[in-house]
Amino acid sequence: MESKDILALNLLRFRNDNNLSQEELAWKSGLSVKGYAQIERAEVQSSLKTLDKLSRGTGLSVLALLTHPSI
Repeated sequence: MESKDILALNLLRFRNDNNLSQEELAWKSGLSVKGYAQIERAEVQSSLKTLDKLSRGTGLSVLALLTHPSI
């Protein structure tokens, strides 16, 4: 499983656990809705800058965002 797939899985789980829409999490993270949706569908590799934004938006570390949930 690639890092973009793990990130997508973790973001989807975070959103579901916190009852957030893609729009809400995109806004909290300072990303466009389109850009966020592409990340959650694992269509793009995220830059370090984007990972930092997602970390701030979720309150999770970059390491947590990129760690497979079963580990």
